[in-house]
Amino acid sequence: MPQAVVVGAGIGGLTSAVALRRQGWEVTVLERAAAIEPVGSGLAIAANALKALDTLGLGDRVRALSRVQGQVGIKRADGRWLTHTTPEAAEGRYDDSVVVLLRATLMEVLTDAIGPDALRLGIGVSEVDPEGGVVRTEAGEELRADLVVGADGIRSRTRQALFPRHPGPAYSGVTAWRGLVPRGELEIRSTESWGRGLVFGVNLLAGDLVYVYATDVSPPGLAGGDERAELIRRFGGWHDPIPALLRAADPALIIRSDVHHLAEPLPAYHRGRAVLVGDAAHAMTPNLGQGACQAIEDAVVLAHVAGSGGPAAYTAARLARTRKMVRRSWAVCRVTKVRNPLVAGLRDAAVSLGTRLVPDLLVRSLDEVLGWRPPGQEAAPGGVVSSRPRRP
Repeated sequence: MPQAVVVGAGIGGLTSAVALRRQGWEVTVLERAAAIEPVGSGLAIAANALKALDTLGLGDRVRALSRVQGQVGIKRADGRWLTHTTPEAAEGRYDDSVVVLLRATLMEVLTDAIGPDALRLGIGVSEVDPEGGVVRTEAGEELRADLVVGADGIRSRTRQALFPRHPGPAYSGVTAWRGLVPRGELEIRSTESWGRGLVFGVNLLAGDLVYVYATDVSPPGLAGGDERAELIRRFGGWHDPIPALLRAADPALIIRSDVHHLAEPLPAYHRGRAVLVGDAAHAMTPNLGQGACQAIEDAVVLAHVAGSGGPAAYTAARLARTRKMVRRSWAVCRVTKVRNPLVAGLRDAAVSLGTRLVPDLLVRSLDEVLGWRPPGQEAAPGGVVSSRPRRP
C-alpha cells in the first residue's frame, strides 16, 4: 500500500487525506496545533467544489446545510442592485448553487471522513526532504513516504523547502473582517455591497447565524483595537441590514486579518515526491470565494493522478487553472479597491449596464470557475452534466 504524509490539517490537507485514502493510500496527517480550531467564521462551497466533494461521497452532506435563498448579488452602499441572480439560475446552469457554511462544520465533515487513526495533532514539522519523501518532526521523528502533501497554508514551510527562492506571500493592500451575528428578526439575503474601496458581505447560515465579512484598503498591521467600532465607523451608514448586524455583533467574535496572496506564481506544484495544495500552492484573495474550493479541487485531482502520473501529473493538471483563479480573484480585488469617486461610479455603471444587456451576467461570467468537473467527467459548453441525479 503506498504511503502518504500530509503536512497540515486545514481544508486542503483533510480533503487530500480523504481522497487519497479512497484511492487505497495509507495516509498520516500531521498538524502542529493540539486541536483543530478553524480560523475564520464562514466560507462558500460553490458548484465546482460540491462536484469534487461528490466524488468523496460528501457533497450532499454539505448541500443539506444550504440557506441561500431569493435574489443574491452585488449592491451599492445605498442598497441599489448592481447585478443579481438567484440560486435557481446557478443551479439550472451548473446543477448546483453555493453553500455558505461554518468553516468548523466543513472541518468536522472532513475529519469524520478520514477517521481518527489518520490524524496526529500536536506534531510540528521541522523539515521536509522532497527528493527523498522524508518528513522530520520537531520531536525528532522521521517519516518516509511515497508522497508528501504540503497543505500547511499561506506561510507554508513545505513550499519553502520545495522552492526556497520564492518570495512568499505579498500584502494585497486590504484588511478583512469576519464575524458571526445572530439573525434575530432581520430579513437576510446573501449580498455583497461595494463602496469606494470598501466591501461588505452578508450570508445566512444554518442555525439562523449570519456570516458577515468586510474589506477596506488599509496599511498592514493595524488590527488589535475595537474592531466592531471600526466596522461601524466604516459601514454604519450603509444600507439595511448592515448597521443592525453590526450593532448586534459581539466584538469578541469579530476577526480582523490582513489579506495576503501569492502574487508571484510558483513554477510548479511539485518537486521530487512532494506536492503543494491549497494556500501553500496558490493563495489568493477572497474575492472569488474560491480559496477553499480550489483546495478541494486540488485534493481530488491529486488523488486521481498520484498513483499513475505522480507529482508531475498533478502540476500539469492544476497549474494553469489555479493561476487563472488567482489572477481573476486579484482582478476583482483591484476593482473593489477603487477609491476615486468618478472611477468607482464608472465601475458601478459598467456592472449595472452589463447586467441589463446580458441576463444572468453574474452567473454566466463564472462559467470558467464553476463549470469545472472532477477528473473523468465531461463538462458541457455553457453548463455542466451532473454525476448525480438532478434534484426536482
